[in-house]
Amino acid sequence: MSSGYSSLEEDAEDFFFTARTSFFRRAPQGKPRSGQQDVEKEKETHNYLSKEEIKEKVHKYNSAVTDKLKMTLNSNGIYTGFIKVQMELCKPPQTSPKPGKLAPGSNGCMNTLHISSTNTVGEVIEALLKKFLVTESPAKFALYKRCHREDQVYACKLSDREHPLYLRLVAGPRTDTLSFVLREHEIGEWEAFSLPELQNFLRILDKEEDEQLQNLKRRYAAYRHKLEEALGEVWKPD
Repeated sequence: MSSGYSSLEEDAEDFFFTARTSFFRRAPQGKPRSGQQDVEKEKETHNYLSKEEIKEKVHKYNSAVTDKLKMTLNSNGIYTGFIKVQMELCKPPQTSPKPGKLAPGSNGCMNTLHISSTNTVGEVIEALLKKFLVTESPAKFALYKRCHREDQVYACKLSDREHPLYLRLVAGPRTDTLSFVLREHEIGEWEAFSLPELQNFLRILDKEEDEQLQNLKRRYAAYRHKLEEALGEVWKPD
């Protein structure tokens, strides 16, 4: 399936990642095991919302879902769910061919991932590259969030420690409100954005420049008015 999308009825091992099988690696000796790491990640995740707030938001999220890709809240407070990541790569990545596997997703391919609230951006990138047999370093790639507000489109690179499922939960299930994009990380800063996004940045800059100019004009107009009042008092005839 070239799109990387799968319904819940399809085999999870072949079509999307689970937090248990794809993201967690065995901890080195002398370091906390995965269960302990999960607890630390859980604490970090829940710094954003209380358990009651998470429960309420998961219920609200599931009520708005239209494609059966709902979230599940576990008794320990960790929740699992799905995110969709679009591949926007400027060049074909280096891959390792494997018999019986599909070729890596092409540019524009949408992939559905099943993840946990404890999974970070860095883990999502690693698992996505592993799924498509990409042999290049995860450091060469970055995950972006794309937000749509009214007629404006905003793209922001996520840090490796952020939690994509938390962002999905807070934004709701609609991908026209929030979507995720995988891009190369090593190219020039502005080359990472599409032409519509660059044009949008110019519109934002023009708007901010105009607002700054208007604020500056109002400030100087107020100063001029006060100065003229002071001069009027000085030259007022006795």
